[in-house]
Amino acid sequence: MIFITAKFRVLPEYADRFPEITAEFTQATRGEPGCLWFDWSRSVEDPAEYVLVEAFRDGDAGAAHVQSEHFRTAQQTLPRHLAETPRIVNATIPQDDWSLLGEMAVPERR
Repeated sequence: MIFITAKFRVLPEYADRFPEITAEFTQATRGEPGCLWFDWSRSVEDPAEYVLVEAFRDGDAGAAHVQSEHFRTAQQTLPRHLAETPRIVNATIPQDDWSLLGEMAVPERR
């Protein structure tokens, strides 16, 4: 899978509304056949920072995402809400879902 994590520093006046601002883009991306997940989180230390964790089935699915109409629209609409260019980590990983964190295994609950 293609695994991507991106940090978005949002202008303070848009920070509380950023989930609403990205809602259409998020919904459209989650609807792509090759999207495994597309999840936003807000930093607990910096309320103007959002982290996007996303994964696509393979390189073809990732390419389809960046060539989609909703991605092109986001390229035009999201930057006006940002304080700086987002930072990204992009890697190909030989798996298709989350692995268990064995070091923090939770015993079976009844």
